[in-house]
Amino acid sequence: MSKRTREVSLGPNEDDVLCITPLGAGNEVGRSCIVLSFKGKNIMLDCGIHPAYSGMAGLPFFDHIEPESIDLLLISHFHLDHAAALPYFLEKTAFKGRVLMTHATKAIYKILLADFVKVSNIAVDEVLYDEAQLNKSLERIEQIDFHQELDHDGVRVWAYNAGHVLGAAMFMLEIAGVRILYTGDFSRDEDRHLMPAETPAINPDVLIIESTYGVHIHEPRKDREKFFTEKVHEIVKRGGRCLLPVFALGRAQELLLILDEYWEKHKLHSIPIFYASTLAKRCMRIYQTFINMMNERIREQSKIRNPFEFKHISYLRSLDHFHDSRPCVVMASPGMLQSGTSRDLFERWCNNPKNGVILAGYCVEGTLAKHIISEPKEINTADGLTLPLRMSVDTISFSAHSDFQQTSEFIDQLLPPHVVLVHGDANEMGRLKHSLDIRYQHKKKAVEILTPKNCQSVRLEFKGEKIARAVGMVAAEHARWEQEA
Repeated sequence: MSKRTREVSLGPNEDDVLCITPLGAGNEVGRSCIVLSFKGKNIMLDCGIHPAYSGMAGLPFFDHIEPESIDLLLISHFHLDHAAALPYFLEKTAFKGRVLMTHATKAIYKILLADFVKVSNIAVDEVLYDEAQLNKSLERIEQIDFHQELDHDGVRVWAYNAGHVLGAAMFMLEIAGVRILYTGDFSRDEDRHLMPAETPAINPDVLIIESTYGVHIHEPRKDREKFFTEKVHEIVKRGGRCLLPVFALGRAQELLLILDEYWEKHKLHSIPIFYASTLAKRCMRIYQTFINMMNERIREQSKIRNPFEFKHISYLRSLDHFHDSRPCVVMASPGMLQSGTSRDLFERWCNNPKNGVILAGYCVEGTLAKHIISEPKEINTADGLTLPLRMSVDTISFSAHSDFQQTSEFIDQLLPPHVVLVHGDANEMGRLKHSLDIRYQHKKKAVEILTPKNCQSVRLEFKGEKIARAVGMVAAEHARWEQEA
């Protein structure tokens, strides 16, 4: 049985009660931050900011906990909505626990957050932390490999590949024999450079899983690539500029691989493609360093040439070096047009019907990218002016998040007694819960679907007699990894 209450407590819990509390990503997408409390142990899963808000308003609800009570903090991947509040939490609260992320995540996190600090200093009045605080926080971050088991004061934790972006991890935790799997953002589809998410051989008692796309099902990857490349080609063919707002890392690399191949095949050498990012070259070096973490296709290509050295892509450090005089394609961050280069180019190009913007990732409610999907006649600039929106607006999802088919099949394979949905807006999450409830209502093994809001706790009772049965299964999976290594 489970029950929910709005009380949030990180103090001593009833001995058999697992408490799960979203401080962010509860019925929303953004500021992922989930706190688990069980047997006197407190673990935080992710520590991100909300892309629709700035300054303190974008942080998780840290005031609902006592930071010094958190024993362990796990970061699933480097995206800002999962990791950008970490320096604040480490340097401006009483938190003294351990922090874990994968090697690739830490390498990219360092670069992304340094850029976030620079952009915040320009665009935001209320800066969360400075570069010195970011650098100091890095010293406290420990790295973990996939399948490496770590034991911290009675909490066992290990990581699985989550797909999504380079280095993204799902975390399995075991406390007193109770197993909790946190997916973070995950994708079970193999794309041009990443392997799909793993499916654990061990069945968790509780699954905390993203619900970003609700009941939507992604189109086949080849169909999406065809629509995307044809739409880009259509815009430049009519004499326009094509804007591709993206996160600096993650889907950007996937789209670059697609465009470079298409440009070569169709001999579009006269039309430039720019990747507008101060981070581009440094991060590409990291991608090359961790090439063995990518799929077989990329690993095989790397034996012949570097797959991330693009023939048709030029790097653009800033718009000061950009001669805007002819049709072109520009990939620029941020992906939701909140500020920065993508916002500047959007405002420059939005009143010309020859131009087009293609939104290739998930757009969070409250951002400009989400707003223009409805094709309003006018938009407000960052300076408060009004401009007509005449450029074409298209959406095609290359967002490496699980869709309904992937999510439901993943749950089918694991059949956890309790599923906690996070990282989805209230409507999408509600539809997913309804569909999953119907799916499992007549199954022999009951699956309970829970959808807590921010600062609303789920309380699950686990009896002590379960503990002895858990150990052998965990040992068997680790033995299998050792044989495969």
